[in-house]
Amino acid sequence: MSGASDQYRVVAQNRRARFDYEILETLEVGIMLTGSEVKSLRLGTSSINESFAGEMEGEIFLFNANIPEYLQANQFNHEPKRPRKLLMRKRQLVKFLNAIQRKGLTLVPLKLYFNAKGRAKVELGLGKGKKTVDKRSAIKDRDWQRDKARLMRNRG
Repeated sequence: MSGASDQYRVVAQNRRARFDYEILETLEVGIMLTGSEVKSLRLGTSSINESFAGEMEGEIFLFNANIPEYLQANQFNHEPKRPRKLLMRKRQLVKFLNAIQRKGLTLVPLKLYFNAKGRAKVELGLGKGKKTVDKRSAIKDRDWQRDKARLMRNRG
């Protein structure tokens, strides 16, 4: 069976999202891009660290994702931080819009990648913000796991 690296190629990752948010559910969605954005993504210089997803005109858009300009596109280039429409089924759209509006949850992009067919996809997480105490306990657990692995490695 083929590994996960054969199935998709990660372009940008938001590692801080799992630390700042408790991710309740994840979903793979498509993203509407122009040609120069796709070429720029293939270079691997984009960033989704400060981006978020939200509602605009009854649709869900990805805001503040930085996809730098593609140098060879000249006059047909794109704006680096423009809002980009996310593509999902109507049922999923309604579900996530309700979660954002009623429950006060946040849509956080976790990964931006190309799938096996070569299409750009975004992994969205429906998250609830963590309190400072939760973040401290996560750091404590991570340190303990690291120390435990080190002790086991040294024993034999």
